[in-house]
Amino acid sequence: MKLNKNDEAVVAALKPVGQKELTLAELAETTGVPSKKVFKSLKKLFECEMLDSHARKYKLLTDKVPAKKDEPEAPEE
Repeated sequence: MKLNKNDEAVVAALKPVGQKELTLAELAETTGVPSKKVFKSLKKLFECEMLDSHARKYKLLTDKVPAKKDEPEAPEE
């Protein structure tokens, strides 16, 4: 899976992993991305199991983008 610039902005706003919790409105304000696009990014990141949510606040579980099942994983350097 590949992240677009809005997805990357949301991930960057939620770093460091597991330490920040932000609402949709806070993410839109922080990233400068319209809330509708932030919501689409949140949905995508949640489906990839990169996010967790509690009481409408989103927290980053990992900043590693999972590879598709049919894509080979990139070798680590």
